[in-house]
Amino acid sequence: MIKIIKKRNGYAILELIFYIAFFSILAMVIINAMIAMARSFRESSVQSEFVQSGIIMERMSREIRASSSIVSISATDLKLNAVEFKLSGSNIQLLENDILTGNLNTPNITVTALAFTQITTTKGKAVKIVLTIKSANDTLARPQNFYDTIVLRGDYQ
Repeated sequence: MIKIIKKRNGYAILELIFYIAFFSILAMVIINAMIAMARSFRESSVQSEFVQSGIIMERMSREIRASSSIVSISATDLKLNAVEFKLSGSNIQLLENDILTGNLNTPNITVTALAFTQITTTKGKAVKIVLTIKSANDTLARPQNFYDTIVLRGDYQ
């Protein structure tokens, strides 16, 4: 009598379970890395928008510093010789010679508060600015505050 031995081709059940577990763990690691990268990218874009919003303060500071007088000032509106800054809704509008030239903030930035305060001393005049913004891309809706006090041209000694 001759015995015929069959050779098994294929995987054992343990090998199959091992490979499924290995690829599942590998897939989870890759997915978690991609999620972390997406969060990091979103956070850096929010921080970039906040840095770009500093340009708003820089523009207002430069115009105030170059001005010799204040035409009118209120909590959300500052009119200098040829330039006016006005809070309209959630945007800071720039008017040059009473003509709207556009918004200083980008569409992704919401201005939640803007306050102008005139400071008058015996030595001159200054304007204090308080600006609060939020990014539309920030899921935490964190506010970013900017503060500046600018002395008008010819008033610093």
